[in-house]
Amino acid sequence: MPLRISPAWLDRAGPQDVMAALGRAGHRAWFVGGCVRNALLKQPGSDIDIATTARPEQTVAAAEAAGLRPVPTGAEHGTITVVAGGEGYEVTTLRRDVETDGRRAVVSFSHRIEEDAARRDFTMNALYAEADGSVVDPLGGLPDLRAGRVRFIGSAEQRIREDYLRILRFFRFTAWYGSDGPDPDGLAACAALAEGLERIAAERKGQEMKKLLAAPDPAPVMATMAQSGVLPHVLPGAVAAALAPLVHHEHGLAPDPIRRLAVLGGTDPAAALRLSKAEARRLQLYRGVLERGDSPGRIAHEHGPDRARDAALIAAALTGQPPMPGLEEAIARGAAARFPVSSKDLIARGYEGAALGQRLQILKEAWIGAGFAMTRAELLALPD
Repeated sequence: MPLRISPAWLDRAGPQDVMAALGRAGHRAWFVGGCVRNALLKQPGSDIDIATTARPEQTVAAAEAAGLRPVPTGAEHGTITVVAGGEGYEVTTLRRDVETDGRRAVVSFSHRIEEDAARRDFTMNALYAEADGSVVDPLGGLPDLRAGRVRFIGSAEQRIREDYLRILRFFRFTAWYGSDGPDPDGLAACAALAEGLERIAAERKGQEMKKLLAAPDPAPVMATMAQSGVLPHVLPGAVAAALAPLVHHEHGLAPDPIRRLAVLGGTDPAAALRLSKAEARRLQLYRGVLERGDSPGRIAHEHGPDRARDAALIAAALTGQPPMPGLEEAIARGAAARFPVSSKDLIARGYEGAALGQRLQILKEAWIGAGFAMTRAELLALPD
C-alpha cells in the first residue's frame, strides 16, 4: 500500500480543482516540496505548490477551460499562478537546470519528475504527492526526512555553486528539521564556499535569516554558523553567544526574529539584511533603551509592554543575568500609567513656549523616576 499524506488542505476544493483541471487536459501533476514535507511530518502546511508536465501555455489553457484564473507570475521559468476558490497556487512545469551562476538558473522544461527533483536543494524537499495524497519519492528523500537529516541532493558543493543562498537554507532547514544535527558533508561545503554569500542580495539573505531565527530554537545552528565562518558573511560583527540564553528566557513567547537578531548585534544588521523600516526602527529602539539603561516600566510606558519585555530579555541574555524579579508587574504598571499633569496645568501657572515644554518634561522624568507613583498635586508642588 503506497504511503499517503492526509493534511487538511488535501481535501479542499481549490487544490483539487487545479489538479483536476490539469488532469482533464491530459497532463500529469503533483503536489511538491514543503507542503508534502510538512504533511509527512504532521506539521502545519506551507504554500501549496504544484509541479506538472504541462508547459506554461498549456497550464493557462487548462485553467481557463476549467473556469479558473491563470496569472503568469513567472511564465519564463515555467510558473503560472492559478487562482481557485480565491486562493493562488503556483503551478510550475517540470524543469532541469541548463546553466547556473550562483544566483539564478537558466532552465529547460522536462517531462521527467526525476530531472525536476534533481535540481532541488535537499532530499527532503524533493518529495511529491499525487492528487489522492500518494507520495512519490524519486530520489530517496523519505529516509532523510524521517531521520531529521538535511542533506543536499547529489554534490553539496555543486548545489551551493548553483545558488549560494542554499548555504543559508541549509542552516535554516537544519534549525527547523535537522534533529540529526548538521550534515557533515553539507556543513563542510557551506564553510568552504561561504564567501559566495557576498554575491547574494541583502534582501534575500534577510528573508532566510528571519525564517531561521523564527525556528523554535535556532541557537545551536547559529553557533555552528559562527564556528564555521559563515555568520560573518551574513552579519559582519555578529556574535551568537547570547542567543541561547535569550531563547531560554523567552519561556514560551512566540519566536520573534527581530528580538533574536538584537542579541546577535553586528555592524549594521539593518543594511546587511535589508530590513524593513519598521524592523530597523525596532532594532534601533532596543539598542537605544539598552544603552541608556531605561527601566522596563519606562519602556512599557513609552513603547508598550511587548517592547519592554523584549528589551528586558535581550538585556538579560547579553549580560548573562536572569530577568529582573517582578518584571511583569513593572511592565504592567508602566503600560497602565497615565501622566497626571497636562499643559493646561502649567499654563495656569504662567508657563509658556519652550519653558512650558521643558517643565512638562522635568515633571514627567520625576514621575517616571518615582515609579509613576507621584500624584498631580505632588508634581505641581515641586520647585522650579
